Amino acid sequence: MSRTANTSNGLDKDEAGTRRERPWLFPSNRKLRHLQGISIRNLVITPPLSRPRGKTIDDEEIPNSLQSPSKLLAQSASRPLPQSRSFADLKTVPTTSDNRDDAEQQSAWRLRRRSMLPWNDPNPQMRQIKLEDITKTRMADTWFSIHCGDIDTPVYVSEVVENATNPSFKAFDLNVCGPKVSRADCLTLKLWAKATTMKGYVLLVELQLCLQSLQFLGKSLDSFHQPLPSNSILFHLTDGVYTNLTGIPSSNTLIPSGASKLSAGVVLPTSSYDALMRLANLDECIQDALATREKLESQISAILEKNHHAMTLTSDVSRAQDKFALTKHAVAAGKKQLRATWKRKEELIASIKARREAMERGRYSQEKARSHLPDAQQKLASCSQVLKQNTEETKGQIRRIAEDLLAIYPIEPIPDKPLAFTIAGLALPNSNFGDIDRDAVAAALGYTAHLVYLLSFYLSVPIPYPVNPYLSNSLIQDPVSASLPQRTYPLYPVNVQYRFEYGVFLLNKDIEFLLNKLSLRALDIRHTLPNLKYLLYVLTAGTSEIPARKSGGIRGLFQGRLTPSLSRRGSEDSVGYTESIFPRKEVRPSSKLNGDLASDKAKQTSPHFTSTATSYQVA
Repeated sequence: MSRTANTSNGLDKDEAGTRRERPWLFPSNRKLRHLQGISIRNLVITPPLSRPRGKTIDDEEIPNSLQSPSKLLAQSASRPLPQSRSFADLKTVPTTSDNRDDAEQQSAWRLRRRSMLPWNDPNPQMRQIKLEDITKTRMADTWFSIHCGDIDTPVYVSEVVENATNPSFKAFDLNVCGPKVSRADCLTLKLWAKATTMKGYVLLVELQLCLQSLQFLGKSLDSFHQPLPSNSILFHLTDGVYTNLTGIPSSNTLIPSGASKLSAGVVLPTSSYDALMRLANLDECIQDALATREKLESQISAILEKNHHAMTLTSDVSRAQDKFALTKHAVAAGKKQLRATWKRKEELIASIKARREAMERGRYSQEKARSHLPDAQQKLASCSQVLKQNTEETKGQIRRIAEDLLAIYPIEPIPDKPLAFTIAGLALPNSNFGDIDRDAVAAALGYTAHLVYLLSFYLSVPIPYPVNPYLSNSLIQDPVSASLPQRTYPLYPVNVQYRFEYGVFLLNKDIEFLLNKLSLRALDIRHTLPNLKYLLYVLTAGTSEIPARKSGGIRGLFQGRLTPSLSRRGSEDSVGYTESIFPRKEVRPSSKLNGDLASDKAKQTSPHFTSTATSYQVA
């Protein structure tokens, strides 16, 4: 069966029905501009011999080779022995046959050289060295050059590919060499190679060929699986890979049109009469079209020459209109910029005017302040003196108030017990409430809470944990902690021990806060009465005389100052000073006084205790 027609995908079917690729370029269309790359396959280099040899050296040509009868018999036998790849001598095999001739004939077939190759060494390192030596003989450095026509210099010289058996060179483009080279279809390729054992490059292949004689292998070498001969040169064109296997032009060379070819006495048909007539008609149409085009060109040129002045005037008018529009646009932009500049100028003038007015007002205020400055300085000096005097008097009054509070709630140490104190005769342990008298501890904590409440009031220091001094039922609040379910805690023993202990802890924190306000440091926050005693001792300390209580209409309070403070009983000077200022008088309260004293006592036990004016009658 003959070969089938070509398919649209550029593939053919051979006689077996398998699809194979076909080239896109016809042989006559292959030019050097289509050549894009060259690669070499199965590179083989035969190094030049160091000395000429007259004939092939074999075991038989060795002058001193072993010539045994069995060897001669083996050579004359009809079945020759295969060529040995060994270099060892033959060794005889002992036989026990009585017939010597039969034994010699059998030994000829038993005699074999050792089939051990030179690289079959038991040492792996030696085998590796021999394998590398064999590989080095096949590896080489290669490069090629392309020559075209009568050009003396090569049109392209490739790079050197080192240590490769199948070198693939970089792609190139011969269009840069000009049309003389790119349109040619014949070239001369010279392949140069150098093995590792060679000193210089040798011309390995010099190939003069025409691109029309190349055989198509496929679009790429991936689909080509047939073996290639040694030193095969592959040409990579735009439509696939080609090679030169025969060196003769292919049979599909185009035949010139209009010529007939006789092959084996067969006359091939040429163009028919109808085809020639159609070709003639087509030629006449083309000539008519060319004449029409020339006529139109001449008419257009005449019209342009005739109306040259009008066209020039029209072009000048168009240029003038464009220039006028551009000028008009520039004038509009200038006016817009001018308006923006005037507006900015007015804004700056208004800003400068406002600043001047502000500066005038500032100067007037400055002059006015400068005129009042001497009076203000005098007032400042007098106010500073008054403030200093009031501060001193306040310290004295605080000292007197602390003496009174210490007299109301005396804090005395317990003998033979370190850091153990009583308040108003009631013992209060230092945050250790294991075995206590619940009523006594509740009363002592009530007195302590009332004393802390009064100190915060007279010292003008708001404590962080407010106290409600209800004597034995005093309470304390915690508004600071946000995660607590309750805000009020008792200052008397209850069934829930931790609530009571937390309330005592808050009271100790209030005492520590008062100490910190006076720049004092508590050594241990759990010592309630020692810290409070330390605070009152600092408040009552001083060498100056205690100022007298201002009467203010409360003359009945003078009697209380006649008795010296319990904490300062040893100070006779203070008692004498008091008696010298306030002479002893007999004070007799009236019936109204008894009622006022009862009400005062009730107010002192309340959480909002304040001093009120009480009328007394002095006898």
